[in-house]
This record gives sequence, C-alpha cells and structure tokens, in this order.
Amino acid sequence: MKTNQEVLDIVYKICDNIEYDINEDKVVTILEKQEHKIQKFFRKLKFKIPTYKKIELDEYSSAVFLEIDGEKTVEEVGKKLELKFGEKVNPLYERLLLFLNHIEVNCKYIEKTNS
Repeated sequence: MKTNQEVLDIVYKICDNIEYDINEDKVVTILEKQEHKIQKFFRKLKFKIPTYKKIELDEYSSAVFLEIDGEKTVEEVGKKLELKFGEKVNPLYERLLLFLNHIEVNCKYIEKTNS
C-alpha cells in the first residue's frame, strides 16, 4: 500500500499512440482510431464509419490532460488546478486521482513514468 506522499509523487505521461487536438479554448479532443476488423470491413462496403472516434474532454479534464507532461507530479498538477479553478475542484486530490486512474487503466491515454 502506498503512502499519500508516494501517490502524490507519481508522474504520468501521455501515451505515445494517443492523438488529440486542442482548440482555442484549451479544450482537448481525444482522437481514438477505429481500426477493428469489422469497422474496416464495413468501410469497404461503403458504410460511413469514421476513422476516429472523437472524445471531447470538459474544461477540468482538459486542464489536467494538458498538465501531464512526464515531469510534473500528481501534487504539482493538483496545485495548478487549484490555482486555475479554486474551490470548484474540491475535493481536489480525490477527484484528480480518480480521473487519472480512469484515463490510465480504462482509457489507456496515460502511463506512469515512475512507480
């Protein structure tokens, strides 16, 4: 079991295979390539299946995603969020860690650079 400080010292980076766009409002859209063999098959049959599934993050998620750089710790990302959004992000680390865990484990958008 990790201590609180060990959890706050974790550093994440965006996975190399992740493609994303950032609009002028600093909102991130994740582009997930749709290359399943069934999707490719139906594309050959001229079905209109997009090459990418677009997932638009909200302003908080986008802010977190843009702070992930392979150098900042979870604690540093949290402090940046608190500066930007203030009380709106509380309970800060509970929510931040839940989100980071989700985009690491379920979505595979980020990975730890340290353990």
